[in-house]
Formats: sequence, structure tokens, C-alpha cells
Amino acid sequence: MISTNDFKTGVTIEVEGNIYSVIEFQHVKPGKGGAFVRSRLRNLRTGAIIDKTFNAGITINTAMIEKAPMQYLYVDGENHVFMNNETYEQVELNKSRIENELLYLTEGMTINIIFYGEEVLGLELPDKVVVEVIETAGSARGNTASNAFKEALTNTGLKVLVPLFIEQGEKIIVSTSTGKYDTRAK
Repeated sequence: MISTNDFKTGVTIEVEGNIYSVIEFQHVKPGKGGAFVRSRLRNLRTGAIIDKTFNAGITINTAMIEKAPMQYLYVDGENHVFMNNETYEQVELNKSRIENELLYLTEGMTINIIFYGEEVLGLELPDKVVVEVIETAGSARGNTASNAFKEALTNTGLKVLVPLFIEQGEKIIVSTSTGKYDTRAK
């Protein structure tokens, strides 16, 4: 159990049978009436974001989630297969549940799978990933503008704007939170 006064970003709670992660929260003490906590929550099953207001000081059940490092193995039709490197247990996730995350996954990559008991909620990507540019437009000769970009397609299917000097076959680092080019990979 956790009090609404003890909310922190990233805390997982169980409300009305759903599991949420706290994204934002704000304690409000109006001039008239009791204090309350305004919060923004992400449903860990559906990914939907809701705004919810709680009375200050009430207790809410915490949801005990676990994160297990697993290696992305392969695609099996509509399912993507991950394996725990310690127990060799395999978990399959349907493409529809991890469609956005697939743009950053490459085979052999180790990521965290999020569990609530035996239920698989999804996966947690690292902040940045290395991907390979498989297609890009050629840069115009003499174009030396300092902030000029061109579109590139990566081996994962992600389309990203890259500087003009990035060529096909190069590895780049991309931010998983913004989907933007960060730097060249070494």
C-alpha cells in the first residue's frame, strides 16, 4: 500500500483492477476544501494515458511488477520470441502489443520484459540503441549548411532524419524516447 502523499514518478499502482505507472503528479491545496493529488497515469496493459485525481492521504495498492532481462531471438509469424538468458525460458509477445518498440529492436539485443505476476505487460527499451542505415538519399554536392538533414531508413524499419554526412551501411545511435538521431556509433 502507498499513500497518495508518497507518489513518485515511476511508481506502479493498482486502481480499479488496472495497473498504472505514475507519469506526473501534483499535490494541490486549494484555499477552500481538502487537499488532493492530481496525477497522470499510464495503463501498463494498454499504454493509454489517463488523468486521475485522488484525495490527499488515501492509500492505494501498489502493483509489484518485475523486470527480467531477456534476449530478443526471432520473429515467429505475428509473435516475437524473447529468452531469459539464465533460465532459458522463452516468452512470446504479439506484434500488435509491441509495434512501436519493434522499430528499435534488433535480433540478439537484451532488453527488460515487464511482468505482473505471470502476466507479461510489455518491454522496456534502453534510452539509446544502435541501428544500421540501410537506405538514405545522397547528399547534394556543395551543401554545407550546418543543420541540414536527410531521411534515412534503418534495418529495423525506423525512418529518421540524419546529418548529410551519414551514408548507407553506417551504424548510428538513436534515442528510443524521441526517435531522433543522436550520434554515429563507434
